[in-house]
Amino acid sequence: MPGLVAPTAPSARWGVRLLSNPIIRMILALLAIAIPFAIVAIPFNLYVSDRILKKAGALLLTAVILAAYRTYVKVVEGRPVTELSRTHASRELGAGLLLGALLLSLTIGVMAALGAYRITGTNGWMAMIATLPAFILAAVLEEVVMRAVVFRILEQWLGSWTALAISAAVFGVLHLFNTGTTLLDAGAIMLEAGVLLAAAYMVTRRLWFCVGIHFAWNFTQGGIFSAAVSGEATNGLLQAQLVGPAWLTGGAFGAEASLTAMVVCLAAGLLLLLAARHRRHMIPSSWSRRATTAPAL
Repeated sequence: MPGLVAPTAPSARWGVRLLSNPIIRMILALLAIAIPFAIVAIPFNLYVSDRILKKAGALLLTAVILAAYRTYVKVVEGRPVTELSRTHASRELGAGLLLGALLLSLTIGVMAALGAYRITGTNGWMAMIATLPAFILAAVLEEVVMRAVVFRILEQWLGSWTALAISAAVFGVLHLFNTGTTLLDAGAIMLEAGVLLAAAYMVTRRLWFCVGIHFAWNFTQGGIFSAAVSGEATNGLLQAQLVGPAWLTGGAFGAEASLTAMVVCLAAGLLLLLAARHRRHMIPSSWSRRATTAPAL
């Protein structure tokens, strides 16, 4: 009969309600990334011993992560993957690379001026280049998981400020699983990287800027200055020693756990938050949005 609309099937309504739950969406997104990642990573870890092939495997895993996330967004969320838009990718990635390298270089520069960082030799260019695949993989994996999944979905639900606090805390806690990490090390990561990288995402609403910062920070720290990265010793371009108290050098965790890094990165993060606010990129909680759009009685 004209004018009648067929009722929505109960199963379809149930599915819509299920996918509207932010926790469910977060779990689905993480599984969508973890399953193909494991399918590729496990055979590489078990059967591949050649160092060059392992580095190629890291780049392959990077592509798998991006493809898996794109598939999740298109299939589950049913929208364009704007956070991986290619339109501004090169410019924002380049800006992130520059900022990440500058922040880490400033941190090491302050340490060197205080006598805490001393260059003792060089390992050569090939040692530096060899670190690239692992740092690319780490930057893409952590930014897709922490900013595109955890922060983004929490932000849509709880608003920018609460999502920032929770995602930064989670990022710090996850680093406690690294060898020898202390609560102070995790707190440093929470305050500097957790705030800085979420703010970088908010400024552009895309991943390229924060991926660039993350990669350049790790690569400059480990690939060039040969400082430990999140507790993992590295051999990059330079041979160097960190001398002094842990609060100044970051201790075994690396320069990123130093007071200098916390001050430098937190200041940069706060400036990026101001930029995001200026661009009106801060999102209120879902219930605040509903209250402002509800019709007046």
